[in-house]
Amino acid sequence: MIVSSTATVADAPQRGFFGHPRGLSTLFFTEMWERFSYYGMRAILGYYLYTAVAEGGLGIPESTALSVVGVYGASVYMSGIFGGWFADRIIGAQWAVFYGGLVIMLGHICLAMPGGVATVVGGLVLLVIGTGLLKPNISGMLGSLYGEHDTRRDAGFSIFYMGINIGGFLAPLVCGWLGEKVNWHLGFGAAAVGMALGLIQYVIGRRNLGTAGLKPVNPLPAEHKGRVLGRAVAIAVLVVGGIAVLGFSGVIGLDGMVNLISLLSAVLPVVYFAVMLSSKQITRIERDRLVAYIPLFLATALFFLLFEQQPNTLANLAEADTQLGVLGYEIPASWFQSINSLAIIALAPVFATLWIKLGERQPSTPQKFVGGLLFVGLAFLWVVLSKSAAGDGGKHMALMLAMVFVIMTIGELMLSPVGLSASTKLAPKVFASQTLGLYFLAPAMGQGLGAQVVKLYSVENQQLYFGIVGLATIGCAVLLAVGAKSIKKYMHGVN
Repeated sequence: MIVSSTATVADAPQRGFFGHPRGLSTLFFTEMWERFSYYGMRAILGYYLYTAVAEGGLGIPESTALSVVGVYGASVYMSGIFGGWFADRIIGAQWAVFYGGLVIMLGHICLAMPGGVATVVGGLVLLVIGTGLLKPNISGMLGSLYGEHDTRRDAGFSIFYMGINIGGFLAPLVCGWLGEKVNWHLGFGAAAVGMALGLIQYVIGRRNLGTAGLKPVNPLPAEHKGRVLGRAVAIAVLVVGGIAVLGFSGVIGLDGMVNLISLLSAVLPVVYFAVMLSSKQITRIERDRLVAYIPLFLATALFFLLFEQQPNTLANLAEADTQLGVLGYEIPASWFQSINSLAIIALAPVFATLWIKLGERQPSTPQKFVGGLLFVGLAFLWVVLSKSAAGDGGKHMALMLAMVFVIMTIGELMLSPVGLSASTKLAPKVFASQTLGLYFLAPAMGQGLGAQVVKLYSVENQQLYFGIVGLATIGCAVLLAVGAKSIKKYMHGVN
């Protein structure tokens, strides 16, 4: 991942955007439009895949379509590791963000073309590559705009995070309405337009970044650059090309591709942990901390296994089994996916104030993870309650289903913000950057395994599905709570 540097701070304009470095506005709007494109496309992807051909969709079996949405999310997180490395060692963060945005735009254009499964797979591959280049590097570049002891840093990241959620809120409203009410490809096209706007303002405002992220922070030696880059490109082409050939040739098909990516999302973290724990370069205390990190990593993966079902199982419930009529107008089912971003905008200041007021009395890191699992599990149980309230043959009330997303957001605010922080605190010094990369494999693992779990879901068995998964998750939260003291012991003073 990108390592923040203070050497670039002096040549970046330090005032001009709410008292923050002017470059914050460039990154704020770039990320806002990138998230607009991401969440807009994701809001309608599942619907487009399983909608009947006669209605403009691809007619893919529902179970397979929902799984594809899951492994797409897993692939995005896995690609971030390689995108961070590529920027660190080869081209620098500024160029990684630019080329990433360009590839993302091309991916959405590909999806906007009515070419069937071929353009969908091609578009998703481009989106995975582009997001892997842009997403991990834009945050690191933001950190480079502030000095090490600049008191504005946390507030700057809060403003940046607000841009993410503004994009996430608006995207389903625009792309969802166009896709569901007009034409699926117009919805995907709107996502492409959003990324294009982000690119335009990035190019115009790039001068405000100074030299922050302009060059690799840990460049490859010139004599090795060609050889290493050649190998990296060859491996990427081999993996992507191999999966594409196997898929298009019918050897494995879409289901096989889903299974392959799910397996990869589970294997990569195991390899990462094995390499770190077996290293002779880490101390005993660092090894203990890494051991303490394992249950937190697994809790994060489990959290995202449920949380990232917003664009598949919950999206399907909204479309197939929810009363969508509001004041005489039938709202697009995809609009439910705006609720999470809206809830974050409303609740994030509440949680920030709460933690400040509690001070040293606030829950420990493991206890916050327990809270995250508890609330995401309760959100799934709320689905069961909502369906029971609807009665025999009745559909979910829109407000009841909306509460599922709000409850999930409470869990997100308890777990997600502290996850990355815990990674930095528990990381062995020699694996500091790699541990940040490892953190992003947790949501990848959760979504990869979730792509298999959602195969058990159907509208008909929804109460059994959400009930079992919700209760199992709450059970895991209880186990984590019981082991919290032991985990804290192995953390050796890290809070």
